[in-house]
Amino acid sequence: MLPISISRRQAEKIFPFLAWLPLVNRKTLKADLMAGLTGAVIVLPQGVAFSTIAGLPPQYGLYTAMVTPIIAALFGSSFHLISGPTTAISIVIFSAASNHAAIGSPEFVTVALTLTFLAGVYQLVFGLARMGMAVNFVSHTVVIGFTAGAAILIITSQMKHVLGLDIEKGGSFLHIWQQVFAQLDQANIYNIVIALVTLATALLSKKFFPKLPNLLIALIAGSLFSIAIAGAQHGVQLIGEIPAQLPPLSSPDFSLDSIRELAPEAFAIALLGLIEAVSISRAVATKSRQPIDANQEFIGQGLSNIVGSFFSSYAGSGSFTRTGVNYEAGAKTPMSAIFAAISLMLIILLIAPLTAYLPMPAMAGVILLVAYNLVDFHHISKILRISKSETSVLLVTFFATLFLELEFAIYMGVLLSLIIFLMRTSTPEIVTMAPDPNHEPRRLREVSRFHLKQCPQLKIIRINMSIYFGSVDHIQKRLRQITDDEGYKYVLILGRGINFIDMSGAEMMVEEANRFKELGGGLFYCGVKPNVCNYLKATGFAEEFGETHLFEKKDTAIRQITEKWLDHSLCETCSARIFHECKHLPGGEIYNKIKAREAQKQETDDQKTSSEKNPAVNA
Repeated sequence: MLPISISRRQAEKIFPFLAWLPLVNRKTLKADLMAGLTGAVIVLPQGVAFSTIAGLPPQYGLYTAMVTPIIAALFGSSFHLISGPTTAISIVIFSAASNHAAIGSPEFVTVALTLTFLAGVYQLVFGLARMGMAVNFVSHTVVIGFTAGAAILIITSQMKHVLGLDIEKGGSFLHIWQQVFAQLDQANIYNIVIALVTLATALLSKKFFPKLPNLLIALIAGSLFSIAIAGAQHGVQLIGEIPAQLPPLSSPDFSLDSIRELAPEAFAIALLGLIEAVSISRAVATKSRQPIDANQEFIGQGLSNIVGSFFSSYAGSGSFTRTGVNYEAGAKTPMSAIFAAISLMLIILLIAPLTAYLPMPAMAGVILLVAYNLVDFHHISKILRISKSETSVLLVTFFATLFLELEFAIYMGVLLSLIIFLMRTSTPEIVTMAPDPNHEPRRLREVSRFHLKQCPQLKIIRINMSIYFGSVDHIQKRLRQITDDEGYKYVLILGRGINFIDMSGAEMMVEEANRFKELGGGLFYCGVKPNVCNYLKATGFAEEFGETHLFEKKDTAIRQITEKWLDHSLCETCSARIFHECKHLPGGEIYNKIKAREAQKQETDDQKTSSEKNPAVNA
């Protein structure tokens, strides 16, 4: 067999960590270790809280924070992104898994792991298919609306722990609140006080000691307060002891029935995870100036979820909080994410038994704060104030999250944002242009903006977008309006704003060109981009359209159109005179001088001829 040799560049494509490993040295290791320790302390309470939101035993959130970051760091592209359990993914896991198994049961855990595996497969396939740019077509407003709705659902789900009420699991948003108000007189005051003490401690420590892990401090304070008032003896439930072990092996359900049943919901989890991860990594990259490869991020997230599903981890994604802290803590390479995961493993092995004293209302208080921080009030107010279309996306996604299935809410928000995007591209801006006499050489500028005169025979327009199947109707209506309502027979289209043209667009332009010819006029193009021009020539549309009607430069186009096609009898009485060429046309300054000179010469010649014929007159 011949030895297989691959270049370093090819190796880095398969194993992207080979690209940044040479950057690791003693200095970066020290910085990454400190950032990793900080991240481990932060994720400790978050992991327990997020797994509670997902309806899973507390240790599963911690397992996810141990496995997912390592794989995502090795196979992703961001130096600072920290993956793991997140609030939004957790609540979607809860919503999806609760449709197929009883919450808290072993079957529920298996469903969650299977959803994680399938979501990872989707993400990996998207990455390998180079579909990283697809996430750009999903409005960030969808994520804002979804997370705001998810925050309300999370707060709703924790009210039973805050108030100490016996409310059935898995109820709808309205049903849970109906039960809360119905049982409000049965609320446990000990639960309420412990939750408030925990919440107050978290807020105060964040304000006065911003560098310390406020959530961890709050959980310790809530636990100590519960012990001090003997909360367990007054009906306060405890989390229970978390196993002091590393993530155990697990297996998703690979039966065809399960895969067929869970595949649609897994797709929603995959989509949300990718949007979170790529948007967060790009947000941090604007500060670090590090290039981000969206396709590689897809691959990293996909592999992390696939591997995680075999190590008792549920679906994870990029965490904005932990990623931001990681960057601010001075992380230099993805080793910080690996150190965070290893540090968390060591912490769990040491302090896991202490979680037996952690009261549920204390955890609920922390989750309430996490949910509140999910709501992006700044961007929500900005969207409501500025954009009606984005407001519709926001509100539809928000209310769908509250009252419909969560995965359907994601699909609805994404679909609506895509519809709005297509609506915008299907109505491209068509601007009327004319030469500006105040600029030499005269520049073509917007008529309405600069109040410019137009040629009464030649209409110049610029199409600011692509000519494709979605926009042909709008463009065709505008061209017909120009001929039918404005009376123009000649139109010059400036092509520098046209990004691409498809077959429907080309056929429409040929049809319009023929219509203009039947009217005794012409439709012309100039400055068309090379890719558009090459497409028209390759498909034969350029020949049908008429290559004499295609120009590279606008000056050439205007000169030839005015000289060859316009009705010069109309030019004689025209007062616009907006083109340089108008000087040479009937009624123009240079034209009149030439005619006057010719007339004078003719008169002189006539006189000379007359003198030659009548010499007696000269005598």
